[in-house]
Amino acid sequence: MLKKILQFIASVIVVGLIIAGPLMLVKRGQFKSMADAGAGVVMLPTTVTAAPAKAESWEDTLNATGSVAAVQGVTVGAEVPGKIVKLAFESGTTVEAGAVLVQLDISIEEAQLRAAEASAALAAANRERARELRQSNTNSQAELDAAEAQAKQAAAQADSLRAVIAKKTIRAPFAGRLGLRLVNLGQILHEGDAITTLQTLDPIYVNFSLPQQRLPQVTTGTSIRVITDAAPGVIFSGKVNAINPEVDLATRNIRVQATIPNEGEKLRAGMFANVEVVLPEKKPVLSIPATAIMYAPYGDSVFVIDEKKNEQSGKVEKILRQQFVRLGPARGDFVSVVDGLKEGEIVVTSGVFKMRPGMAVVIDNTLAPDAQLAPKPKNA
Repeated sequence: MLKKILQFIASVIVVGLIIAGPLMLVKRGQFKSMADAGAGVVMLPTTVTAAPAKAESWEDTLNATGSVAAVQGVTVGAEVPGKIVKLAFESGTTVEAGAVLVQLDISIEEAQLRAAEASAALAAANRERARELRQSNTNSQAELDAAEAQAKQAAAQADSLRAVIAKKTIRAPFAGRLGLRLVNLGQILHEGDAITTLQTLDPIYVNFSLPQQRLPQVTTGTSIRVITDAAPGVIFSGKVNAINPEVDLATRNIRVQATIPNEGEKLRAGMFANVEVVLPEKKPVLSIPATAIMYAPYGDSVFVIDEKKNEQSGKVEKILRQQFVRLGPARGDFVSVVDGLKEGEIVVTSGVFKMRPGMAVVIDNTLAPDAQLAPKPKNA
């Protein structure tokens, strides 16, 4: 029985070899033909955009967030009670220093002032007569002193009424822009009631904080740039005018104040702003477009374009070499390279994720993006 099984297996193997042998020869011929055809195919170079690594000097800056504050800002209010008989301003208008804003009723004070002025005039006349009588020794020194005291008291009473009348004429303490009107004609005001706000907006302050270790780098007169979403695309320039002598105990930050020209009053008090402090020293860097970087967990790299001579054709070709780099700060569309590149080396700036070492390329920068240090996107 075992002998028959072995004979059957041997016969199956023989039949298989007879059938498979010719097929293997045919496939071997096909594979050889494909290899010969592939050996004759010449891969065309890949078109890429490229840029050289440039040595530049970048501004050294410090970034912070700040708040806009008025150089002068007050809430105008009533110093004495009274009824409003005249409103001399409109909400949101600009006024000069000393301009009348509100007139309170002064009819009673004016009547009292006339009586006080009459009493002051009588007291002054009595004083002069007392002085003449004293010169002739007709009256005593005590009577002269009493007359002079009465004259001074009457004059002081008149001055007090004039001061009350002046306080009931509410004026702008300085030039600026008024806020919303908070009172109405005929309204009775009490002492301290708010009437409107007044702020000086040109120039204007920007207050921000910096870490304490940055204090030696910032001095009075240091330039700053301010950007706010309330004025997209506009960069406001100014200078530091004051540095707080005290460091905040909670944050260890120091408060800094800068003054900015605010033509057109685009900045308003209370706005949030992004502040960039421009330090006087510039840093030398080696920069390349940020699109040239291929980021990876094992290390960042770029593809450098080297020129090599093809031994078969004798032509000089541009061949890719993958170079690992150590990156520094970024600025706009550029990034600085701390190590791994030399000035003048050409790197691929687009489609780096499709590149591989050893590829032949040709450079065509016709459609290359325009990299800028301070880009301004149209749709920002």
